[in-house]
Amino acid sequence: MLLTTGLVLILSIQQGEDRQPKQTSRGLHGYIGYSSSQPEDREKYGLGMGFYSAAWSLIDQPLANFQIGLASGWILPDNRDNKNQPLAPEGTLARQWPERGPTWDSVFQTVEGGLGYWRGNRFRYGPPKFSMNATPQCYDYEVGSPGWSFFYDTEALPDHRLGIAQLTNRLLIPPDALPFEGKPDGKFFGYTYMALSFTDPVKSKKNKAPIGDHAWTCFLSTENFKGPIAYYIPETWSKIADVFDYPFLHNRGLDSRPGLMGGGAMEINTVPQIVAATANGDYYSKIPKLNFPVNKDGQAVLVQDVVCYSKKALYDDFLKWRKGGPAPTGQFKMDGAFQAKLSTRTPGFDQDGKPIEGIANTFDTRVFPDNTWGLVWKDNGHAPKGQFPQYFKHLEGKRVAISKDEVPKETGLLQAEFQLAKPGEPFTSPKSGAWKQPGPKGQSHTVILGDNSKVTYAWYRFVDQPSFQQYKWSKKKKEALQAFVVKIHQAWPITREYMPSPTSGELVTLDPALFVTPPKGLELGYVPIVTRQEAGPTIR
Repeated sequence: MLLTTGLVLILSIQQGEDRQPKQTSRGLHGYIGYSSSQPEDREKYGLGMGFYSAAWSLIDQPLANFQIGLASGWILPDNRDNKNQPLAPEGTLARQWPERGPTWDSVFQTVEGGLGYWRGNRFRYGPPKFSMNATPQCYDYEVGSPGWSFFYDTEALPDHRLGIAQLTNRLLIPPDALPFEGKPDGKFFGYTYMALSFTDPVKSKKNKAPIGDHAWTCFLSTENFKGPIAYYIPETWSKIADVFDYPFLHNRGLDSRPGLMGGGAMEINTVPQIVAATANGDYYSKIPKLNFPVNKDGQAVLVQDVVCYSKKALYDDFLKWRKGGPAPTGQFKMDGAFQAKLSTRTPGFDQDGKPIEGIANTFDTRVFPDNTWGLVWKDNGHAPKGQFPQYFKHLEGKRVAISKDEVPKETGLLQAEFQLAKPGEPFTSPKSGAWKQPGPKGQSHTVILGDNSKVTYAWYRFVDQPSFQQYKWSKKKKEALQAFVVKIHQAWPITREYMPSPTSGELVTLDPALFVTPPKGLELGYVPIVTRQEAGPTIR
């Protein structure tokens, strides 16, 4: 549909129906990425992956129909032993993508998300946000917060598809993702997904899928918050085998397998363009101004400290603690870490499916001497240092980057402005089912975030939060987990460094409005679950 719309618009301009600037889609697509070296034993170092990614305002103001992920990574379950058996069952969305066969391992299950701007954001405010995200069932659905999908719907996920358990009792996790304070300008945001054992593995019974003990837990490292915020419940990954009655998938999900992460990238997905023509039939396009945090040398450092972890880093001590041993500090042990060496290559881009030439004359990717990765701007490029080329000339079968001075004034592109984003519909949760039985303790509370959204939240006993209610766990299992989370809340403060500090640079600051203090009597073992997010009073 987007392809048809874009081509029809350009065709109408070419036929002289309207040469005035018109906004359409498919303005820019591509990946700006890096690769990371791998340990000889990838399975051993597959229990955790993390790094520091720069956070900055890529765009000057909130734009509609805009999606670019800042530098992030992907974690897949390690199924390298499978050479030809499909991991995507018949009937799943990913199975419709034959190019991913014969195993469909790259679209079976993923942990992704990260920093970025997403087309589905309802409450844009200029800077990026951070969101967890996972695809547990071959992209049939995604899990982005303790209650909602990855921006696809404002209604909470059905009870049986909830997959994230909130662990922190000090921070809200809104469905529209975590905003930052002010406008971050290249400060670093650290996050690591670490597989930890919150519950024991469950063996297969009556051909039901076994359940591993890998609870992929998201740790953050920012100026005002450090520590774990939430984890993916192991059943989130194992249940696909039962849903499709496909025993081959037993012990093949991220609940049982180590993870693989081979690198990362900025994913440029949905970018608008404005197209116009001259009287003599030359065609030009404009994309939004994209800014990067460059230093005085024209360098933008975007990623540093990419690390893979073994069980020795935290898993072993965490399990001993759960079994009655001493409490670990939670700090990742570096003798259980593999510090990756980064490499890169010149990226490619396209517009309307046609290759763009000339971007590399403006900037290129680079791994710097301190093993950080980013971009370097060149002299005499098509855009000022720290900016992506914004204007393009249409030639046969391609687009060519040009400078602002090369755009004919008669096109009107220089003055043309992009459509701004408006506040979206509220994120809502049901008044029945897992959200109400057993339900929260006490009344709901509200807060206005830095993105001008109003968040409503309530305090749930940890094991009573909605995501757990789909499972028929014994009372003994629930109480053991509840008691252990009380210990975590007691022993792990939000000021301790769990991830190793970044090699260079400063840490970004999360929006202070995200922080909460547990009410009296609910200080330990209770978590603040967001139940609604809507436009605040200043943006209605």
